[in-house]
Order: sequence, then structure tokens, then C-alpha cells
Amino acid sequence: MGTIITSVIIQRIGETMHNFGFARVAAASPELRVADCEFNAAQIIEVIKQADGQQVEYLVLPELCITGYTCADLFLQPKLLDSALQALYEITAATAGSSLVVIAGLPIAVRGRLFNCAAVIQQGAILGIVPKTCLPGYSEFYEPRWFAGAEELELTELRLGNHTVPIGNDLIFANEADGNLSFGIEICEDLWVPVPPSSLLAQAGAVLLFNPSASNELVGKADYRRQLVSSQSASCVAAYVYAGSNTGESTTDVVFGGHSLIAENGQTLAESERFTHESRMITADVDVPRLQYSRSVMGTFRAGKGRRNYREILYADPATQHSERKLSRPVGVNPFVPGNPQQRDERCREILSIQVSGLMKRIRHIGTKQAVIGISGGLDSTLALLVAVRAMERLGRPASDVLAVTMPGFGTTNRTYDNAVGLIKALGASLKVVDIKAACLQHFEDIGHDKNVHDLTYENVQARERTQILMDLANKNGGIVIGTGDLSELALGWCTYNGDHMSMYSVNSGIPKTLIQYVVAWYADHEADETVNKLLYSIIETGISPELLPPSATGEIVQLTENILGPYIVHDFFLYYMLRTGAAPAKMLYLARHAFGDSYPKEQLVAWLKVFISRFFTQQFKRSCLPDGPKVGTVSLSPRGDWRMPSDASAALWLREVENL
Repeated sequence: MGTIITSVIIQRIGETMHNFGFARVAAASPELRVADCEFNAAQIIEVIKQADGQQVEYLVLPELCITGYTCADLFLQPKLLDSALQALYEITAATAGSSLVVIAGLPIAVRGRLFNCAAVIQQGAILGIVPKTCLPGYSEFYEPRWFAGAEELELTELRLGNHTVPIGNDLIFANEADGNLSFGIEICEDLWVPVPPSSLLAQAGAVLLFNPSASNELVGKADYRRQLVSSQSASCVAAYVYAGSNTGESTTDVVFGGHSLIAENGQTLAESERFTHESRMITADVDVPRLQYSRSVMGTFRAGKGRRNYREILYADPATQHSERKLSRPVGVNPFVPGNPQQRDERCREILSIQVSGLMKRIRHIGTKQAVIGISGGLDSTLALLVAVRAMERLGRPASDVLAVTMPGFGTTNRTYDNAVGLIKALGASLKVVDIKAACLQHFEDIGHDKNVHDLTYENVQARERTQILMDLANKNGGIVIGTGDLSELALGWCTYNGDHMSMYSVNSGIPKTLIQYVVAWYADHEADETVNKLLYSIIETGISPELLPPSATGEIVQLTENILGPYIVHDFFLYYMLRTGAAPAKMLYLARHAFGDSYPKEQLVAWLKVFISRFFTQQFKRSCLPDGPKVGTVSLSPRGDWRMPSDASAALWLREVENL
């Protein structure tokens, strides 16, 4: 039975390794001549060929791109309407033999009314027609002069050539190979109204939203357009693909810039250059499973209020033609840290403010006399000390109300000790030094442990001795113990149970290790004086270690955490994609290889992935009884917040997949 299960896993990984559910979408703005349908069709067909060459699966073109948006009263001419339909048939024929889904705009007459429509085309067939719902009739827009809104449509099917085609704004298009992968369409102004049709489409299951648009350019309008597309993709937890008409449109009083955008859940993935005359196309790889996972996590997203009944139209899976496609989406090695320096600085400032506010509230509520904190000279305790001192200052209290205790043990080096003492003094906190070696030796004797055996007991005795000292000092002085452990350590269980694992308020529990160094550096650059700045950068440059084993003969740290577990930047990468996106091990490895490139061999990444998953599952019992601490980012492991997991859950399902990588 075990052999059969393993073979199924191997087969499944092999079948999906090429993209893991990524959908390649494109928005294009072809070169255009107003009212010249034959020319426009030829340009559209060229763009379709280009999209096929780039292995695109979904291509959206601008509003009324077959005729041009600015035809005005020419829209009422039968000659133009007949030419537009003929061009549609030519474009449709050009998609024969291709699984690419094409969305193109044109005017269509139905029973004496004219509708501004988007046609969905695939494999030489028209799958459906979606009319525009909201028609702008203000300022420079006069659409109600020519078009009727979708609510005036009297038919649900339309005869086009020799085929009957569904028509309506109640269409949702579902992938025949994956019913959870569906898309919906709204047209230009539909996005600008209080309740866009895309909101209802998303609620009905559409994870890809397409908008053929003709939005003219005004000063500042591009910024607003970006905000609209980005925010709608976020509120709909979807990918939003927006294609704008270009400068080929009429310039009678307005100018169009060909602005196209692709956003995924609030993040802009691609944006076109504006004001170009030639055809332009932007592409992006959308992580569909990530969107689906986010929706499943959000219980409110499933609320049924306001839903309508949609007709489901099946389309062929476009991914089948691109089994060897390479991922073009950029994947950063440090997903917790913004790549833009300005955004990173703002993030660090905000994180520190969240930490300080949380601690201030707790101090006010308890009325505590002191904040007691253990300082090792490492990154985590440094950040916690900065937070504690800043909180006291904001409360109008002296920094000396922070009792900073450094407790040298068997592994403490001169560098970390000097940095700890120097920082405490420079910040004005109260310093207390407690050497724990004698107490630990006594404890070894009490429990019958050989002091020369440097095992887990040897290490944990020191960690628990330090926590006992902090707890007792807090009791003695009417204070609370401030925890220093970070999110990465909690994920890996890299903390001593009832040792550094425990505190009365843990200010770092929501921050991953890879981000902490940036927060400390931000403080050094923006709030520290010269002395503190130098000390903080010395701490940042010190190797990460619990310093529980004796140093080398030359006084150097020998117990480097990343030599034991693997780099935190890799583990934080796995943590983000497992908890934030629901990625399975195979996809986590695929993304890691794409992100880290040649920095680490595949075999090493697999080994670290196994360490991450094994420790994440076996160490849940430590997270199940965490002290309070502020949530800072989108990933949290608090048992009272984001993450609830049995302490004895099996990792076998995940580890079997890792073994077959």
C-alpha cells in the first residue's frame, strides 16, 4: 500500500512541476486606426501571435478595440457594425489550434439596441459575449448616446454566423480541467462605480478579472487608475488585468495613452509604458493557488449576500500547451522584506511603532514599575531593548525603568558581552550583570549531569537559569519580563521550553529573523546617536548564536545557529510560502530554486526544507502556550491569532513529498 501512495505522489509532482498553477496573463494595446476594422483585426491577430509565442494563456485587449472607442456617431452606421463582426470572425479563425483565451471589444447590435461588448474567443470559437454594465455619460463621455446598458439586454443567447453564443453580464468562464479556476469580465467604467461587477464576479468564484478599457489620459488620472486596479485586485483577492486603448484613438478633445496594468491581490505585477503608438503588451504569471488559498482563509470572502446567479461557460485549459514553460514571475529571496528601500524604511518604522504601542498598553494596564529584559548582545534582545526604552520614553518615564540584565554563561564571548553592556549603558537603561556559570554548575551537580558533556541538557540548563533570574527579578522589582524570541525561532522551535520560550510579554514574536536586522539598522540610522549606531551595527554583523557552548580557543563563537539549521533567509522563505500562500513542499522548493538561483544546490535546499517541515510540526507544543505579543505582519504563529494546530499533528504527508523531490 505504501508503494502505491508513493508512486502517486511522484506522478503528481511531476505533472505540476512546470508551473504549480501559475497562469500567464497579458494585457495588450494594439496599434489602431479609428473605424478601420480590417486594419485593427490584422494588428490584433499579430498581437495574438506574439502572445502565443510568449506562451500566454489569457490575453485581454482594449475596449472596442476592433472599431476603436472614439468612433462616436459612426457606431450607428451598419457598415461599421457589419465590418466589426467580420473582423471578429477573422480574429476568431486566427485562434484555431491555440488554447489561448482572447478577450476583444466590439459593438454588437441586438434587436435594435447597440451594446458595448467583450467577446471571449478560444480555439477558433466565440465562447461568450459580455456587454458593458455601466455606461458613462458625463464630462467627455457620451456612451448612452450610442449604447444600451447590459440590463436592457433581452436575450441570453445570440446568433453569430452559424453559431449560437451566450450573451450577458451574468457569464462566468470556468476552466474545464479545474472548476476552481474561473474568470469574469467587466468593461472600463464598470470598475469606477461604487460596486463594480467584478466584486460580484469574484464572490461567485472568478479568480481572474479582465477589463477591456478605454480610459483617456488626464493629469493625475494614471495614479488613480493604478490605485483602482490594485485596490480592486486586493478587495476581490484576485488577479486584475486591465488593457487600455492607446494613442491610435481619436484625439478630438481627448488623448489615450495605452495604459495597461496587471495586479494580484493588491500588488502590481506589470505596467505598460504610456503614450506609445506601436502595439504594446505586458505579461505576468499569476499565482492562482495562492489566491484560492487566501480566499479559503478569509471566511468573510465566502459571505453570500449580494450574490447573483451566473451562467457558467466552460473553456479549454490553456496550460496544456505550455507544459515546459519557465516561470517569468520574479520571486524575491526575502519575501518579508520590501525590496524598495523607501518602503523598507517605512515598514521598519511602522513595525517599531506597533511593538512600542503594544508594550505601552501592557505597561499601562499592569502599572508595572519595571520592564525586565535579558540582553545577550544578539539581534533579538537588542531589538527588544530598543522597544522597551522607546516605550518608556513615550510613557514619559526614564529609560532607567528598563532593567536590562546580561547573564554571561559558558559560551558568552567578549564581543557579545561588551556589545550588550555598552548598548545598555548608551541607552540609559539600568544594567545588572549576573554570571550564571556557578549556578549552572550547581544545577549540573544537583541533577547528576557531567559538566563536560555538552549536550542539550548542558545548553538548556543555561537558558532556563537565565529565565528564572529574569522572572524572579521581575517579581522582586514589581516588573514584567519582556520576551525577545522572534517569529523564525518560533517556527523552528529554536527556543528552550520554559526558558527563553517564556516571558510576560513578547515584543518580537511577530517578526521574522530576516526582518529584525533591518528594523535594528533603521533605528541605528534614524534614531540612534553615534555611539549607539556603532554598537548596533556591530551587533548586526555578529553571527547568530545562542552562545550556549564554550567559544573557541581564540574566543570566537563556535555555535552558529545557521550552521546547524540552515540559513534563516531560506527558512523564512519556506515559512512565508507555507503559511501565507499554502504552498506544498514541491512548490516551496520550486519557488526557492527560482528565487535563490545558483546560490544553493537543489540537494541543499531539499535538506533544509526537510529540517523546516520536521521542526515546524514537532515544535508546535511550544507555540501552543506562547505569551502575549503583538502581531506585526501577515504571518503569525500565535495560538490566539492566525495559527491553530494540534501539537501532535503528523508531518508524514509533507515529508513524503519532500523525500520525492
